[in-house]
Amino acid sequence: MGDWFKQPMLSALLLLAWLLLVDSFTSPGQWVFGAILALAIPRLMQNWWLPGPKIRSWSALVIFFWRALIDIVLGNIEVARLALGPQAKLEPKFVEFYTELNNDLAIFMLMSAISLAPGSVSTCYNRETKRIEVHALHCTDVDALRAGIRQRYEVLLQQVFI
Repeated sequence: MGDWFKQPMLSALLLLAWLLLVDSFTSPGQWVFGAILALAIPRLMQNWWLPGPKIRSWSALVIFFWRALIDIVLGNIEVARLALGPQAKLEPKFVEFYTELNNDLAIFMLMSAISLAPGSVSTCYNRETKRIEVHALHCTDVDALRAGIRQRYEVLLQQVFI
């Protein structure tokens, strides 16, 4: 029976989606049919999915998301201040950041955190050199920007994934 629940969250989501599509939460037949779909679809597609990531530290993952959320809020305030201030004082720069991360999901999360925080965006990634190109709206110290990315995000992501 454990083989049928390889993707329990997906099964629950499929059941809910089915019930919303047919707009019937009271019909036992729709619950049964939805449950059959919710069990069969993940089972039939299990060989198409890559194995899920192995999480070493859930607390580091929570801290990473909390830190990214705070950076998004504070970044919005900073970008608003910069946008409303004198445009001539802005110093936009492209900065090369070399990551030490090996996990594709961790690299994706790092680039997403950089891009979601207003005022910066990751524009390019080179898999061979592990170089991420970052565009900063206002950067007076390139080394400080690199150190901030490394300390705020990369170190945590190294702790999260095995």
